[in-house]
Amino acid sequence: MGDFNLALVIVAIIVCVLVFLFNVYLLVNYQHPDDANQAYFPKFVVVFGLSIAAISILMLPADVANRQACRHAIYNGACNLTLPMKDLWLAVYIVDAVLVFFIIPFAMFYYEGDQDKSVGKRIKSALLWVVTTAIVCALLLGILYGLVGKVDFTVRHLSSATTNFPSTWEFSSGQPCIGGSGARACSAYTANASSESTWTMRTTFPEYVVALATIVGSVLFSIFGGVGIASLPLGLIASFIRRPKAVITRSQYIKEATELGKKARELKKAADALHQEERSGSKGRKWRKNVKAVEKELLQLEEDVKLLEEMYPQGEKAETAWALTVLGYLGKLVLGILGLIVSVAWVAHIIIYLLIDPPLSPFLNEVFIKLDDIWGLLGTVAFAFFCFYLLLAVIAGAMMLGLRLVFITIHPMKWGATLMNSFLFNVALILLCSISVIQFCSTAFGYYAQATAAQEIFGHTLQSLRGIKYLYKYNVFQIAFVVLAGLTFVYYVAFVSFQLSSPFSLSFHSSE
Repeated sequence: MGDFNLALVIVAIIVCVLVFLFNVYLLVNYQHPDDANQAYFPKFVVVFGLSIAAISILMLPADVANRQACRHAIYNGACNLTLPMKDLWLAVYIVDAVLVFFIIPFAMFYYEGDQDKSVGKRIKSALLWVVTTAIVCALLLGILYGLVGKVDFTVRHLSSATTNFPSTWEFSSGQPCIGGSGARACSAYTANASSESTWTMRTTFPEYVVALATIVGSVLFSIFGGVGIASLPLGLIASFIRRPKAVITRSQYIKEATELGKKARELKKAADALHQEERSGSKGRKWRKNVKAVEKELLQLEEDVKLLEEMYPQGEKAETAWALTVLGYLGKLVLGILGLIVSVAWVAHIIIYLLIDPPLSPFLNEVFIKLDDIWGLLGTVAFAFFCFYLLLAVIAGAMMLGLRLVFITIHPMKWGATLMNSFLFNVALILLCSISVIQFCSTAFGYYAQATAAQEIFGHTLQSLRGIKYLYKYNVFQIAFVVLAGLTFVYYVAFVSFQLSSPFSLSFHSSE
């Protein structure tokens, strides 16, 4: 067992290093050229936040592996020699909450501050906003924790007569427990509902903070995850169907490029006017509305340029570029089909295992267990994949809804063209939803992840917390997830399929 624990620690360290290096790679390749060699603090926050999000997702399969390290131990205290997963869970999610509600907002306020101001004034302005937010959050958390920071566990008083230990074991529907002639009434087994009572205790403050952060994330998760679980694979398939079928002619390219150039000049003129207004101090609601409109038009312009470049590749390797474009769309089709299978498996598992009481089947839980029987970590790897896929679905749902809902400001990430404020926004979203993804996975795979530290935090404390336990008791978030997934599927079939029936063409939008 000691060798197993040592191997688990080594794997955990290696994974953390690899996650950090991969996030640095993402930052370097996604960052906008304007942010090169500057904005180091926001960049550190981005890498650190992404690392925390990825590690938190990987901690659940690590928790399962940690549980297995002492499963076959001879003495009872063996599990005390494994990784302290409960302390690690609380530490990670406290850091998660601090990043989402304090560090990332500070980095965004600092990054978006007036560049003409000194560094000290920008820090002061950002701190003013963050400190105000911190005071309000601390007051709300303190009041809520003092009033309703308790868990109510339903317990049952059981009692039964004693008897001599039997020499044989005989169980049947008529004798469901061990006992002699005087104890066969099985008082403990047949206890009635009146023996139930409520045991109340105060939860720890860190667990309460994690629970409230999970509630906020669960609302976003049920919306974005439900939409994304369908839009992620269907969007890839739709992208393949809407792909450019052939290269356009040179005359068509010149015509479309001229229109794009005209639009680019109009946007530059509008941006210069807004910058002039900012210098003069005229930063009212109308100014912010115009800034968002210009940003939206700029994103659409970049998308149109990308589509035009795909339809008319240039240079000495034009044929190679077109071949890579075709292969890229074929890859989207394959990934879309595989993703659709995973999405259907997820929705089916939620219905079969979570919404139907009692569950019809352990379903994916049993699949993971059988994979573990084939090879020790195969089921754990599959388990981690399903958790990561759910997080990707949340991101896909946020991207889809963000482009359509007025009250959400979306910051799409583009290769080589992502500003730090967009990076920070997406990192905050990922961190907030990662808590709920873990909670959802620990519930959905409760049979496979039983007796883990995550299930103790998210399965018992959270679902018994006073005031919010009914949201979990009646499966509010799971039902919303499945309903939104079904509505999104209907939307794609009814509307997107209709749009796909028309030939592919570029759509250029004039600025307002």
